[in-house]
Amino acid sequence: MRSVLDASVFFSDLSITGEAYTTPSVVAELVDLRSKCRYEALLATGLVVREPEEHYRSAVETAAAECGDAERLSGTDREILALALELAAVLVTDDFAVQNVAHRLKISTRSIHQRSARPIRWRFRCSGCGRFYREAGECPVCGAAIKRKLK
Repeated sequence: MRSVLDASVFFSDLSITGEAYTTPSVVAELVDLRSKCRYEALLATGLVVREPEEHYRSAVETAAAECGDAERLSGTDREILALALELAAVLVTDDFAVQNVAHRLKISTRSIHQRSARPIRWRFRCSGCGRFYREAGECPVCGAAIKRKLK
């Protein structure tokens, strides 16, 4: 089984079998000794560190915007999603926003310590006048904040 690993895997004792992949930006997030040791151990057993292709990054951007989690995803989150999409791999993460976008892209996910996120959709509603919009920001009608709500 192919797996793409988020940084949270390197902070846990989760057993990883099969082909394992991650991105350079995940490796850059590993700053404590324990996670670096775990990284080195997985690297010795075949972990591959690589960047996703640009085409898959675009697909992730589109899906994140469609499901309303674009502002919640970091650059690293976008990279692991793109790599999982490119490799048709299982994405191992505890991040709910990442899991939500993965569900949208039909990427299988595996949680580490938390329950798996259920697929959700967001809507954006003005906190002042109650109008609905496609994204967060400021309402062009009344000037109040447009907030993200569970659909």
